[in-house]
Amino acid sequence: MTAESTTIATLDPEAIASKSTGMWQLTLRRLIRRRSAMAGLAILSILVLIAVFAPALSPYDPTISMLDADPPQKIKARTAPCIHLFGCPADQPQHIAGIDGNIRDQFSRLLFGARLSLMVGFSTVTFAIIIGTILGALAGYFGGWWDNTIMRFMDVLLAFPSLLLAIAIVTVLGPGLINALLAIGIVSIPAYARVMRASVLTVREMEFVAATRALGGNNMQILFLRILPNALTPLIVQGTLGIASAILDAAALSFLGLGAQPPTPEWGSMLGAERNQVFTAPHLVFYPGFMIMLTVLSFNLIGDGLRDALDPRLAHSS
Repeated sequence: MTAESTTIATLDPEAIASKSTGMWQLTLRRLIRRRSAMAGLAILSILVLIAVFAPALSPYDPTISMLDADPPQKIKARTAPCIHLFGCPADQPQHIAGIDGNIRDQFSRLLFGARLSLMVGFSTVTFAIIIGTILGALAGYFGGWWDNTIMRFMDVLLAFPSLLLAIAIVTVLGPGLINALLAIGIVSIPAYARVMRASVLTVREMEFVAATRALGGNNMQILFLRILPNALTPLIVQGTLGIASAILDAAALSFLGLGAQPPTPEWGSMLGAERNQVFTAPHLVFYPGFMIMLTVLSFNLIGDGLRDALDPRLAHSS
């Protein structure tokens, strides 16, 4: 095959699509072989099912006190879990995870909290990836003053601890879930911008980019159609791990009263509301903390598995 025919094959859309499909199939096979990644995916699948079917699984409204339920229930606050199968009297209403300080069913709030936490993680990371990818790609491809201006601004953001910067942003904007999402997304942008810039700097020196430029491709075509699709691999891993960090940051802001506001069921705010009951009613603190830990663990396991599966140095072992 001549150099010209090799160049044409490299630029042929069908050849590129076939090569890309083969790469992702190989990545999927490597990912399946990693038990930790499969364990993380299983945990995440359960959490997603809980979030989707929360209204059907929840025995009570998560925002309404049992005193306002239909029919009203005469229950003391911070009642221990009552499970009929484990010996709780049948004449008492069943509350699998107990009752919180506002006499609301803790189990129902845990189920709906999964929906909110996953939404927070995916929405903030999606926002940060879109903005970070654009900024990092422009800085890496054009260089010069583009690179200096964008990356120095990213360095300024990175100079502050992410959680403290998020707290400052929410303090200025006002407490609330939307402002918390925006703050977490803003403080996450520099990480994705730096990863994308480094990846673009590597890919832009490859031969197929030079061939596209020689055939008359403009900067936008080269950047968005040639470089970006081949520079997304490290961003996928960073984004998966970033979801776990976003969920932790959202829980921290809600714990401080700056995120989701009562009576919205959110694991961080549930921890904050019952933190003084850690010794008198430890189950009210344990369950939301355990759910946060389980969610973060699932994304960390998946992220580690993706990092190994996408590592080209492991190709010989697949």
